[in-house]
Amino acid sequence: MSAAGYVLAAYAVFVVVMAWDYLAPRLQVRRVLRRERARAAAPARRERRATDANALKR
Repeated sequence: MSAAGYVLAAYAVFVVVMAWDYLAPRLQVRRVLRRERARAAAPARRERRATDANALKR
């Protein structure tokens, strides 16, 4: 491989690493937000289920 090949490979690796550095934190934030939204919605779901169950007993 000539020097141009090494330079091109180095740039390719650089682009891949920079793309990962850009995407990884965003993916992690999305995952955490999804988990926290589900956790916040859980009490409301439990309350709704309990209300529905009480309504069915009547």
